[in-house]
Amino acid sequence: MAAPLPVAFLDGRFLPLAEARISPLDRGFLFADAVYEVLPVYGGRPFRCAEHIARLERSLGEIGMRPPHEPAGWVELFEELVARNGGGDMYIYLQVTRGADSLRNHAIPPALAPTVFMMAAPLPALESDLLTRGATAITLPDARWKRCDIKSTALLPNVLAKTAAAAAGAMEAILVADGRVREGASSSILVVAGGALRAPPESHAILPGTTRDLVFELAARAGIEVRIGPVSEAGLRDADEILIGFATRGILPITRLDGRPVGGGRPGPVWRRLYELFLAYRDEVAGTPPLPAG
Repeated sequence: MAAPLPVAFLDGRFLPLAEARISPLDRGFLFADAVYEVLPVYGGRPFRCAEHIARLERSLGEIGMRPPHEPAGWVELFEELVARNGGGDMYIYLQVTRGADSLRNHAIPPALAPTVFMMAAPLPALESDLLTRGATAITLPDARWKRCDIKSTALLPNVLAKTAAAAAGAMEAILVADGRVREGASSSILVVAGGALRAPPESHAILPGTTRDLVFELAARAGIEVRIGPVSEAGLRDADEILIGFATRGILPITRLDGRPVGGGRPGPVWRRLYELFLAYRDEVAGTPPLPAG
């Protein structure tokens, strides 16, 4: 991953990232009492902005916090952060914590001022091998908490799973519980069987995926059937194709799982069609307002 870009935003002002400081009593630091979002930016325009803001507001609501800004206010901050970092392609990391108290207390105190932090970084480079040969993944038991639908900063199980994947020479860890596929350590998981796209249903067990939702829209354009329902571990292993969705990388094919080839061991036709449509969609929305009118 490339180093972050130099300008950040913290509690109402833009400043050099190297100078950003928070209190050691901030509840995000002490308790992971915080939520976050990651937004890709293409050509200076935040991508799927309304969907990311909606998910942020949902996560805040689930932990009992009010959004610090209205959607239009978030967009103004995003656009200024992007401009101050030179524009172009990048991604924005946004984190909202409960704020800093005067002591360490598990119980949530009333009326704290939230801490709002944003930074930007270059989008990860997509190596040509990922598009021609695909990526690799491993499966692991899902050791996370029971509210994975909240985009919380409490990510230690994800961090350990991702580290295990890296140690195995894989790009992603696909998390499995009770014989069913959940999601990746940092991605949404979809499988292709018999030409249809299959995905686990939304629940407390998985994060609502902005890229996953876009894949469903693109599949509808292409006439690809989408089936939402439980995906068994056996169904994952027998899939013709496995796709993963990232905010920062789009849609990628998994061609090896636990050391064995997926399908024919090469990126498949459903992924190729969806990836073409993804690139076309990026071009289609370029230059349009980040939020819909009205």
